[in-house]
Amino acid sequence: MEAKRRRDLIAQVWTERATYMDPALKGEGHAGIDAMVQGVHERFPGHRFIRTSDVDTHHNQVRFTWALAPQGGAPIVDGVDFGVIAEGGRLQAITGFFNQTSAKAQ
Repeated sequence: MEAKRRRDLIAQVWTERATYMDPALKGEGHAGIDAMVQGVHERFPGHRFIRTSDVDTHHNQVRFTWALAPQGGAPIVDGVDFGVIAEGGRLQAITGFFNQTSAKAQ
């Protein structure tokens, strides 16, 4: 994905003070989240995040599972994310947990 499109999508989906945190990464605000995503793309070229469940919601909370895998290949990491939706419908926070990682992801 081109950098400008990624930044535009982050600004559209996340609040300005949003946070993302998992066992390996942390990003704060649009710039921090953009840098984090760019770093993952650089470290794992040709890999994509795939949502592996429906998005479960109640009140302002979300939950979904995901995997990171190369095109047509087995996932190198998968997990579950829990999130908070801010007033206005944009993401305020995501906290991710890894279920399983392969040696390639470490």
